[in-house]
Amino acid sequence: MARFIFITGGVVSSLGKGLMAASLAALLQARGYKVRIRKFDPYLNVDPGTMSPYQHGEVYVTDDGAETDLDLGHYERFTGVPGRQSDNITSGRIYQTIIQKERRGDYLGATVQVIPHVTDAIKEFARADTDGLDFVLCEIGGTVGDIESLPFMEAIRQLRNDLGRGNSIFVHLTLVPYIAAAGELKTKPTQHSVRDLTSLGIQPDVLVCRCDRPLPEGERAKIALFCNVAKEAVIPALDASTIYGVPLQYHEEGLDEAVLSAFGIEAGDEPDLTRWTEIMDRLENPEGEVTIGVVGKYVGLLDAYKSLHEALVHGGIANRVKVHIRWIDAELFEQEEGGIAAQLEPMHAILVPGGFGERGSEGKIAAVRFARERKVPYFGICLGMQMACIEGARNTADIAAASTTEFGPTDEPVVGMITEWMSEAGLQKRESGGDLGGTMRLGAYDAKLSGNSHAASIYGATDISERHRHRYEVNVHYRAPLERGGLVFSGMSPDGELPEVVERPDHPWFVGVQFHPELKSKPFDPHPLFASFIAAAVQQSRLV
Repeated sequence: MARFIFITGGVVSSLGKGLMAASLAALLQARGYKVRIRKFDPYLNVDPGTMSPYQHGEVYVTDDGAETDLDLGHYERFTGVPGRQSDNITSGRIYQTIIQKERRGDYLGATVQVIPHVTDAIKEFARADTDGLDFVLCEIGGTVGDIESLPFMEAIRQLRNDLGRGNSIFVHLTLVPYIAAAGELKTKPTQHSVRDLTSLGIQPDVLVCRCDRPLPEGERAKIALFCNVAKEAVIPALDASTIYGVPLQYHEEGLDEAVLSAFGIEAGDEPDLTRWTEIMDRLENPEGEVTIGVVGKYVGLLDAYKSLHEALVHGGIANRVKVHIRWIDAELFEQEEGGIAAQLEPMHAILVPGGFGERGSEGKIAAVRFARERKVPYFGICLGMQMACIEGARNTADIAAASTTEFGPTDEPVVGMITEWMSEAGLQKRESGGDLGGTMRLGAYDAKLSGNSHAASIYGATDISERHRHRYEVNVHYRAPLERGGLVFSGMSPDGELPEVVERPDHPWFVGVQFHPELKSKPFDPHPLFASFIAAAVQQSRLV
């Protein structure tokens, strides 16, 4: 039976529960254990799919088509274990399931209540699909004291009893702030947070204390005494220069040993952390640097592009160079005369990421044109590929009115919404006026690459599978004029109906993809497209 590690947070949000969970899972993996991480989100949305990136950051998509919290991206990047639909649950999804059962009469007339019906549903989710695992890490979103998270706290309290005390532990992440006027770290917020947690029936076994400077032994002992945990189980968590150094830091502070000890397991030999030391060596000892211009619309909140940011870093790791990312608001190019050249000329490569809506689209198209005409490496992802096709149609295929139906009616729909497509599950249908939630082409889909294409040489294969999240597709009926203009359709869906990859053979590096390759990139296994893109940027830097 799998052992469970329940991870909670206190004092303030954004302390890094997801990163801590991912790092702990990586350390347990390095000791030879099989792990899986799950996220409990207390908000009432069924999933984050309809939430603004400014509200929630990026939506992370799994192979099986789940739209999930961005923390699942950390989980995958640190462990290499692909996320699944069953790895992220929200209050909205729990209540939706319960109400559907109640309407069907599944409860046989019983009064439906938070306890036991909601808590039972949460427990059922937590324990599902755990065969063959050594540890399941469950992160509870929000902070202790939030009204929304109370059913989840009660559920994990019950699970501790259901599973048996030797099969589950609680890890609590809290804040130890430094008060400059007093010149010392203060433990009281941690004490209050643990008191709130114990009032809910949960006694933490391990405390992880976020602080911006070393935690003195006196404060560590004080926290242990007042929070009723062993001193060895009070783990300092200092700021790191890069998130990929966090697993090594946690190991040095004894987190993995404290967790195993809480289970009564001997730590044994040291974990194999070779992959993490190699990653850190490449990050700390680069042999060059490049600057990438990312022209997007959500640049005000970088969590909206979290996986993209990390994938670019991974490309730098693959090439042993430091990647500087310049986040550029696409709307600037629509407002300033001559602003395009001033912003983009210093860039060694240009990337236009995915997104939704018309705002900033003309700026993105202008960025594509700059990259094409100046022979600067260009990478278009999802909407970025669509903008490349519209730019090509307008400026190299003599289709001046080229546009997308996403922005309104157009006489030249180079990009349009599809209502039917084939998947492994069979024919998928959507209505243009249907609910936004779940109406996209989501999850992993196969594609076939032309054997002589740049894309095939990058992948080293002609059959690939990548994750999608979009409602609109490039219209295959415009393939002929676009290819006459030099934009080649080098990757298609297996049935030949949906363009997946476009490229310009006459350009040093110009690739657009309909999918999101950043979702599958990892620091120890950089995605080949990002590794190749950064390599092209390195080459460009030598020409400037």
